[in-house]
Amino acid sequence: MAVLSGGLVGFTLGLIGGGGSILATPLLLYVVGLQPHVAIGTGALAVSANAFANFAGHARVGNVKWLDATIFAAVGTAGAAIGSWFGKSFDGQRLLFLFAILMVAVGVLMLRRKDAKARVAPEEDRRSNGRLILVAACALGVGLLSGFFGIGGGFLIVPGLLFSTGMPMIFAVGSSLLAVGAFGLTTAVSYAASGLVDWVVAIEYIVGGLAGGYVGMQLACRLGHHKAALNQIFAGLVFIVAFYMLYQNAAAFGFGG
Repeated sequence: MAVLSGGLVGFTLGLIGGGGSILATPLLLYVVGLQPHVAIGTGALAVSANAFANFAGHARVGNVKWLDATIFAAVGTAGAAIGSWFGKSFDGQRLLFLFAILMVAVGVLMLRRKDAKARVAPEEDRRSNGRLILVAACALGVGLLSGFFGIGGGFLIVPGLLFSTGMPMIFAVGSSLLAVGAFGLTTAVSYAASGLVDWVVAIEYIVGGLAGGYVGMQLACRLGHHKAALNQIFAGLVFIVAFYMLYQNAAAFGFGG
């Protein structure tokens, strides 16, 4: 089950540059059966490895804007380190409840991604220091969320790159994966130092993710005009998982029975 779950995460990362990591923790919790903090730490490590592998594939075919990718990875890593420190000290059930709320927001972002692309397209040729500052500001905020919840953050990085740079979608997908890998690795190191990584499951997850990521990356290069439909399907899946997690962990905030 860990291999199959990892394959789904890797496939989604390779196809749309994000979103797979938002499923990593729920799959490790409810399919593989890990405890909350261990699921977060293990998922972060697996997502990091898969993101770096997918990034290499996109870089080989020229789908990376290196300056923007490097800024997002470098600045966001600092935010991820801070966020992961806070996440480890937070009650596991409450963390999962808040995670589910974030998933709902992610689903909305995925549905709005097409609109975001249309807004920034006229700015494609704009190059300025203000743009670089905006990229760095987005990176810091996304890094904090990534570290706190133990996610790669690609679903936020891609819209952030589109908004701040105006690059085409395929370049945002490829460029985002460097930051996804860096964020996940930062969070994983922090959790591993506290003994919150299941190394056997992580290896199985990575193996599945490498295979799934290769297939997803190949499809990403061929399905440019169909990604809106894929985003809608993925958003629906995210909503279902999120509402299930809200139901399962509502008691942590005194809701329900």
